[in-house]
Amino acid sequence: MKHGQLWFTQVRKTAEALFGRHAFPDGAFDFPAAFELPEAIFDAPPAMAPPLQPGARFLNGVYENDAGARRYKLYIPSTWKGQRLPLVVMLHGCAQDPDDFAAGTQMNAVAEERKCFVLYPAQSPDANNSRCWNWFNALDQRHGQGEPSIIAGMTQRVLDHYPVARNQVYIAGMSAGGAMAIIVGTLYPELFCAVGVHSGLPYAAARDLPSALAAMQRGAFGASQTASAGLPMIVFHGDQDTTVHPANGEELLAQGLRSHPLGGTARPSRLAGRVPDGYAYTRIKHWLHDGSPLAEHWVIHGAGHAWSGGSAAGSYTDGKGPDASREMMRFFSTVRAG
Repeated sequence: MKHGQLWFTQVRKTAEALFGRHAFPDGAFDFPAAFELPEAIFDAPPAMAPPLQPGARFLNGVYENDAGARRYKLYIPSTWKGQRLPLVVMLHGCAQDPDDFAAGTQMNAVAEERKCFVLYPAQSPDANNSRCWNWFNALDQRHGQGEPSIIAGMTQRVLDHYPVARNQVYIAGMSAGGAMAIIVGTLYPELFCAVGVHSGLPYAAARDLPSALAAMQRGAFGASQTASAGLPMIVFHGDQDTTVHPANGEELLAQGLRSHPLGGTARPSRLAGRVPDGYAYTRIKHWLHDGSPLAEHWVIHGAGHAWSGGSAAGSYTDGKGPDASREMMRFFSTVRAG
């Protein structure tokens, strides 16, 4: 009985992190205090801005359209001297914000190395009191509506005001941010040419609370017949993730391959490796016949719900895994829109 109570409490914590503490009737998830998990599981981390390279800028902004307003931060690397650069849009996970996500993923340091802009949209606690992107709402899975329209509009604003290389615009995210990244990429393929998803879920994985919890706990098999944009993608998932089931990473890849016109002809190759003093991993690449990459799936053995290879300066990171930020940027650099 105790294990059942603990499992249900974990479900409650997960649900509250996604949908807010006020989404359920009083007593809906009540259990004796002895069965409670530590309150810190989904506590918001303290905001902390990552250090800047001399000459770099980390700008604050707000974007608003008919669907609402969201804040954002835009990283401009010190290497920018007016030339066109790629743009990466990074969507944080629950209980995170742009500063925390930038510190944990170290994507600003990667931007210095790779010479690119990085846009960090910020979820509002007014839209979700745990600051999760609302990937599970049917409204937020439609072109021209909801949060995807805000993120796409914010991206377009950067394209309009900075010399971005239009054929090198990418979107990535963690957990709820990863689920939203595939939604935005699917709804706005004219803006993005590749997607990165860490510990996320497939497009149309859920339409309401019950289907969201089921997808997170068991895998989004209900999305098996839904088509995404078929954009090239790179997926990371820990095989010990108890928050978002690892089966979601497999379905993400299957959905992407199924949705690409040449996905059925892609040729897979498998590589096993290990991070020194860290986790073993399996990487499966899917190549098109012309040698161009279509998809990569990284399974980190022993890892949970955390950004692989991230820094302890941010939340939900695990430095014992392969460096997801640098591997995503490597993959993105091989993909350009025609």
